[in-house]
Amino acid sequence: MPQHEISLALSCRMRAMSSLARVGRTAMKTRTTAFTSIRSFSEEADLKLAPAGEDAPNLKYFKIYRWDPDTGEKPYMSTYPVDLNECGPMVLDALIKIKNEQDPGLTFRRSCREGICGSCAMNIDGGNTLACLSYIDKSSSASNIYPLPHMYVIKDLVPDLNNIYEQYRSIEPWLQNDAEGEERAAISATAEDGQSGLFGQDQLEISREWLQTKEDRKKLDGMYECILCFCCTTSCPSYWWSADTYLGPAVLMQAYRWIADSRDNQTKKRLNDLDDAFKLYRCHTIMNCSKTCPKHLNPGKAIAQIKKLM
Repeated sequence: MPQHEISLALSCRMRAMSSLARVGRTAMKTRTTAFTSIRSFSEEADLKLAPAGEDAPNLKYFKIYRWDPDTGEKPYMSTYPVDLNECGPMVLDALIKIKNEQDPGLTFRRSCREGICGSCAMNIDGGNTLACLSYIDKSSSASNIYPLPHMYVIKDLVPDLNNIYEQYRSIEPWLQNDAEGEERAAISATAEDGQSGLFGQDQLEISREWLQTKEDRKKLDGMYECILCFCCTTSCPSYWWSADTYLGPAVLMQAYRWIADSRDNQTKKRLNDLDDAFKLYRCHTIMNCSKTCPKHLNPGKAIAQIKKLM
């Protein structure tokens, strides 16, 4: 083969190898870029999936007392699973979640959710308390929820409180002061005579306010905060035995709240109404009332103060 042909063949082969090398480098770069993109997407996916373990269901079981008088069935306990990751921290949150998502027929009282109204009083894990103030027990054991003990049940977790409210009404829980009526009558008569100013309608308006010293006002602390949830009354064995005659811790503490009020002048009448072998003296100072009060009040102390005044 002539020398110029050999040189031409070598030149063509070298150009072909150079082209192949460029194509190879381009392909390698493309593969590297694609691999990098895939790896980046995989890492992002891993980052997004990483918290999945934390969102795994955290189930807590609640055994709830059920009874519907319309069905004719005997009372029974129903068990409900609740994912605590999707539920508020309080027992009331769990009850609302169960009612909304699992059993619309579940019946209970609730209103304020702030420990003010006393509506959601019930027996939770053996103690009377407010469901809105009771934190969910995070242990693995199931929580048991019953209506307030030793009370007639209307349905499920709703007790019949008619008897207690009648007892509360019997102590006349409002301010009573004979001087108020006499003063208003005198002022009205004066106003009718044509006089005005401090002895007329202005004075009638002013007379509606009963002043109280700070010291006297302080005597009401620990009693006026009662929200009438009746956790204390339904935890009292004496009330279990004599609910028809014994007034119970909550009502007696409210009675003393008005006895201790310096603006009320019916103390003697109120004490006479309570001076009964059953209304007051069925209290044996067991002190379950003070231990269970969700507002940390002391009904036992108030009852003792009434006995000292007798």
